[in-house]
Amino acid sequence: MTLSNTERRIVENSIRDIKDFPKPGIVFKDITTLLNDREAFGVTMNHLYQKYKEYNLDYIAGIDARGFIFAATLAQMLGIGFVPIRKKGKLPYTTISEKYSLEYGVDEIEVHIDAFSNIPNARVLLMDDLIATGGTANAAARLINQAGASCVEACFIIALDFLDGQKELKKSTEVYSLVEVK
Repeated sequence: MTLSNTERRIVENSIRDIKDFPKPGIVFKDITTLLNDREAFGVTMNHLYQKYKEYNLDYIAGIDARGFIFAATLAQMLGIGFVPIRKKGKLPYTTISEKYSLEYGVDEIEVHIDAFSNIPNARVLLMDDLIATGGTANAAARLINQAGASCVEACFIIALDFLDGQKELKKSTEVYSLVEVK
């Protein structure tokens, strides 16, 4: 299932480019304008609902922080649970964590150790706003599986194809994105 040409234009036109953020040479894809656009956000969420309503999902896990918005909204629409995957040190209960490489160093994300324990072998959709190099998303997919669930697919609003993040993630789970930037 893909967006129609009209839906794709609505979503793409609602995403603002910010040049030289967070550093010179980077073009930041700002989704706050998509969120602020009732039609674009509606098209996005209705499309995702139609795509995932038959997936038999138990949870949607959202990556800190923009992924929370889409994941929590879709989880509510599907009538299932939302699980936050957060940056290290942000969750109050016992966690498991996964490290991943950044351009200059290492970072770490974590999830509650019992996040998926209510449903054995839970089927989980992973969501974030954007996939670039895929480091965070790969770590998040590993965390979901480590916590006793199954990451059945990863979904992104935007994929920066020229950075190969989707290609790497596809080695461990299915991947879907609404908008691909070549």
